[in-house]
Parts: sequence; structure tokens; C-alpha cells
Amino acid sequence: MRRVIDMRSDTVTKPTDTMRTAMANAEVDDDVLGNDPTALRLETEMARIMGKEAALFVPSGTMGNLISVLVHCDIRGSEVILGDNSHIHIYENGGISTLGGVHPKTVKNNEDGTMDLDSIEAAIRDPKGALVYPITRLICLENSHGNTGGRCLSVEYIDRVGDLAKKHGLKLHIDGARIFNAATALGVPVDRLVQAADSVSVCLSKGLGAPVGTVIVGSMSFITKAKILRKTLGGGMRQVGVICAAALVAVKENVKKLEDDHKNAKLLAVGLNNIQGLHVDIAAVETNIDLLFRGVILLYKVYVKICKDSSTNAAKLCKKLEEHGILVMQENDYNIFPYNYVKHLKTKVLQDEDRDPPSNNNKGCGIYSVMHSESCYWCIERACCVSP
Repeated sequence: MRRVIDMRSDTVTKPTDTMRTAMANAEVDDDVLGNDPTALRLETEMARIMGKEAALFVPSGTMGNLISVLVHCDIRGSEVILGDNSHIHIYENGGISTLGGVHPKTVKNNEDGTMDLDSIEAAIRDPKGALVYPITRLICLENSHGNTGGRCLSVEYIDRVGDLAKKHGLKLHIDGARIFNAATALGVPVDRLVQAADSVSVCLSKGLGAPVGTVIVGSMSFITKAKILRKTLGGGMRQVGVICAAALVAVKENVKKLEDDHKNAKLLAVGLNNIQGLHVDIAAVETNIDLLFRGVILLYKVYVKICKDSSTNAAKLCKKLEEHGILVMQENDYNIFPYNYVKHLKTKVLQDEDRDPPSNNNKGCGIYSVMHSESCYWCIERACCVSP
């Protein structure tokens, strides 16, 4: 059987045998009625891990963020301050506005995913202007920050944003889709990392590899309101313990594997940086996402921009890579992103003796050396794969 390297997303994982067994044997009941024992066990465990009073399982990260924003901004016309390059603002279908009547006030994200504290404070509306302005009620952060290459917000930074929120009577929500990646990279316990937050959404189906689901955590009163909104949005599920069982396995078994994911990302970055005409900011590779520059060309997650004067384009390159068993996503005519190169559930975790970075072999990029695949070096210029 031909080997396929699937780099479309870290959401394309397959449940492990342990997850499948747990799902088949899960003890279940009606979770809408609050009686599913496996869901309750997952929620209790996640609340404990994150250092919050309570937790709630929801179908997706987008719903988790939406519910969190709507709980905090429970009056239509409220305003949330968030990054201009954040997932909530760009990739969640404008749900906070469409469904909640919440107005986004964007602040520029820096290259490290942060927003300047002075800029955040300047964006907070003066309550005296409530006759004409929306009322600021919430600040949202994202950690790790996807669109800046998986950069991690430090605990010191989050604490300062939390202090700023409290100073102005605001709430703080963290989009923690990859919060365990951030905690692992920073060497900080995850509960300490989110201590200043009033709510956190934690995705279990990305880096942790569960098939479905996100957990949101916060105070007991927050979760009580969140449960009502989950039902309103169609997220109330019945015998959801079947899914939660796999999530429990993911939390128990896969958090400890994230460090290897990060090492593999660094290995990929070093190997790509050895290729003539390519440059990677090695120091910026903090988690499982890489930023690579080829002249003015950006590869992100690894995100590849193809020169417009090249003999190929994104569609042709995607097709050629697929022919050689490498799946990537096409963004437009000149952008592709092979996102999930270093996911531990889909790639062989390299042993120490295998960790020598690939060398610059003419125009080859060294995917053969890193992945131990039978297909080959990925030649950027020729847009094809050739045996080494």
C-alpha cells in the first residue's frame, strides 16, 4: 500500500486503536440532560487541568469561541477587542457579529502574536460615550497564535493583559486551540498559563488528535450560561460520551508527545533553511508551525508562496505532490500550505540518531531525509519529486 503524507491540517488525524476501544466501550447517557458519565468525567478532568471551576464539551473550537464571546458580551452591541490576525476574527465566519450582534474592535497583532498593551488600552471605549459607541466588554487572546506561525504568548504577557482587563472591568477570553502546545513550548503548567483568563476554549482534535471536540472552561456561572447557549446553537448532543471517551485518551496520552512534535518542527525548519534560496527564522519556530521565507516568498504552516514568474502554480504543484503521495491545501493560485508536517499521530517520531537535518542537495528540500518516505526530495523549482 502506497504511503500518503497528509499535510493538509492537524485536523486530519485518525483515532488511535486505544481511542477506538475507549469509544466502543464508553459508558453513556443523555448529555443534554446532564447525565452522560463519560462527558462529565472529561469535563471534570479538563476543569482540573486548566485550573477552572467547571468545563463544557462542545462540538468545535468555533462554537467554543462563539459561546464564550456571547456569554461575556450578553448585550447586543457589545464590543470585543481582538487581534486583526486572530482566528476568531478571520476564520470563524463572523459568527460573533452574525449571531451575537457583537462588534469586533481589532488591534494589530505583532509578529509574535501579541498586541501592544497600549494599543489594547487605547481601543477600550470610554463608557461616557455609550450614547454613540459600542460598550467594550471583552478582550480575546490566541495562544499559541496560528497566523504568526504558532508563536506562544508568555504567562507574563497574559497576566498583564488580565490586569488591564480587570482595571477596566472587562473579561478575558483565550482561544486556546493549541494551548497545550504553548504550555509545552514555554515550559509552564497550562493552568498557570491561563490563570488570568475568565474563559478558555481548548481544542482536543488538533494537536492532541481526538476525532471531535473542544472543551471550554471557566467559572461555574460562566459554564451554566454556556450550556444554555450550546443548546441554542444546536450543540447539545445526547450520548456524547462515545466522543468524549476518545478525548479523554487524547488528553491522557498525547499531551506528553507534543514536545516531540516541536522538535520535529525545528528539524524541518533547520533542513529547509539549509536549502539554497530559502530562509527560516529558526528562533521563531516555537511549536509545531514553521515560517519560511524564500526571498519575498512566505511558507507558513509551512505556507508556500510560489513566484508568479514561476513555471508552475499552486494547482499544478498540489496535483504533482498528490501524485507522489503528499497532500497539501491550496489557498489561491500561488499559495499552498502543507500545514501538518510534524503531527505526531501521522508521522514517525524521529529517533535521536535520525535527527541530523537534511543537507542542501542541489534543489531538493530533504523531505525524504526527514520523513523516511519512499518518494523523495521535493524540488521547489521543478515542482516535482525525484528519488535521492
